[in-house]
Amino acid sequence: MSAAPRVPPFSPSSVTAPRVTAPRVAPPRVLTVAGSDSGGGAGIQADLKTMLALGVHGMSVLTAVTAQNSLGVQGAWELPVEAVRAQYRSVVDDIGVQAVKTGMLASAELVEAVAELVGGTHAPVVVDPVGVSKHGDPLLASSALDSVRTKLLPVATVATPNLDEVAQLTGVRVESADGMRRAAAAVLSYGPAWALIKGGHLSGDAVDFLTDGSDELWLRAPRFDNRHTHGTGCTLASAIAVGLAKGQTVPDAVTAAKEYVTGAIAAGFALGDGIGPVDHGWRFREDRGPGANDGREGRDGHDADGTDGA
Repeated sequence: MSAAPRVPPFSPSSVTAPRVTAPRVAPPRVLTVAGSDSGGGAGIQADLKTMLALGVHGMSVLTAVTAQNSLGVQGAWELPVEAVRAQYRSVVDDIGVQAVKTGMLASAELVEAVAELVGGTHAPVVVDPVGVSKHGDPLLASSALDSVRTKLLPVATVATPNLDEVAQLTGVRVESADGMRRAAAAVLSYGPAWALIKGGHLSGDAVDFLTDGSDELWLRAPRFDNRHTHGTGCTLASAIAVGLAKGQTVPDAVTAAKEYVTGAIAAGFALGDGIGPVDHGWRFREDRGPGANDGREGRDGHDADGTDGA
């Protein structure tokens, strides 16, 4: 039996440090307030990957822990309000933020606490009113819907509901792109400055509609033949927050975010036995693009567009 090869001991002198000419200025800082996805495709994990890919410093406030994989959510446990509040104050009071993004908030108590926190922070807020997972698992208690309407949406710079979340929050059901103005008006009635209505559950091209009640912007992208779209809603909302943190206008931030998430969906890949994630690092890969997935159609043919729920 041959002896294992000898590995020389590590020596710090063997590592060449990069040449530093001056202290670096910190990049823009974006805070996500959301739940954890243990499978890494959505939630806090997707938010931080998006922020890194788009060149900002991502920070997090964990609101809930999920046992989650490509097949669905097997369990969810929300954190105490005092733990969420302590995380938020710890980051904001010391490091500061240029934008905040909210995701899974689970209960009325958490929704109201987070609404109070972000409402007192002088930074734009992107609210992704997460109601269900990509697999249809509930992530928001029905008793929390009124708190989202009356506490959280009024402090949002941009609200980003998909069509299921629009119906859940407002009762408005959209069957075609023609109904998206009506959906936006219903969402805006609760107070956000802008509403981005995501048309991922419609057929045809992926169409989203952004408005503040006056200005309007329609965003269209091809629908890729790819079922691996887990994390699209989280990714889009985080990318919008990144743009706002960099000083972009809401329409410019949403346009750039749509472009990024469309590429991430085109490069989405199989993981596990169910729905795989979008590829947050698609711009860094040589094989990026539609060929980077397994070619299977989106669930029901209607969600491979970058704008569905988590």
